[in-house]
Amino acid sequence: MKTNPLFLLSFLICLWTFSCKPSASSSDETLAALIPLLGASANANVCPKSPLPSDILLANTIVSAEANVSGFSDPNKAINGVCGAGELVGSLDVYALEISGSGASMILSWGGRTVKNVPDSIDFIVYDNSFRVSGDTNTYAMDPSVIQVSLDGSKYCGFNPSYTAGNINLMTNWLKFGGLRPVYYNMTTNPLSNEDLFIVTGGTFLLGGGDGFDLQNLDENDPNDVNCDATAVSDIQTTGFKFIKITSASNVINHADGTNKFPWPPGSYNGSDIDGVVARELQ
Repeated sequence: MKTNPLFLLSFLICLWTFSCKPSASSSDETLAALIPLLGASANANVCPKSPLPSDILLANTIVSAEANVSGFSDPNKAINGVCGAGELVGSLDVYALEISGSGASMILSWGGRTVKNVPDSIDFIVYDNSFRVSGDTNTYAMDPSVIQVSLDGSKYCGFNPSYTAGNINLMTNWLKFGGLRPVYYNMTTNPLSNEDLFIVTGGTFLLGGGDGFDLQNLDENDPNDVNCDATAVSDIQTTGFKFIKITSASNVINHADGTNKFPWPPGSYNGSDIDGVVARELQ
């Protein structure tokens, strides 16, 4: 049965009101951002692909996931493929984390395989559902997430992210987070190879979008890390990692100001939205 487009648009506008992304600009800009959701909904019907492309090195195992956000509570959405919808709209095929508590984090793995540290390269990409909300190419509705990795599942080391204050929707105010950049890669409507996904297209953006991380940038001095020290960092950079922990920034202390957690968009009822994680090389 076909869905009436006007009904679908009304539903999506309603969904927006209580959804993963808050309004970050004027009402006109918000409505303009909502209209492409019709296309995103259509994409969701054909993405993710089945079977998944064999060359895409997706995290494929849920180690821990406790969030229960209405409408986005299936953790398999974080491992079932990447369904980006482009610059102006976020995917609906995501697993939503909570703003705080145990449900604000999830841990994924590659089923026992190890993500390698590839010399002079981004080693993995985290896909969320950020999208641009105004004519300013640096202004996005974002879901900043803190990324940590582990070789043994007990020592988690991260990248010491920082928020420089100011406009919460300016990407340049957020450094070393996931959940910042839009996702252009869609396994059905914009198929790319694993190698393509790691092509830098200028500045800090990737051909398939998402946020890339280089293990050489791990920081043993990240105050939010768990049992991490110089030895753990060295082991990961030498051997690689097996586990990735993704946490809504709203649940992580911003040590730059001493006490407060990283800010979160006003009115948003959930945390980061996870569409998938892709490794460059596995062993």
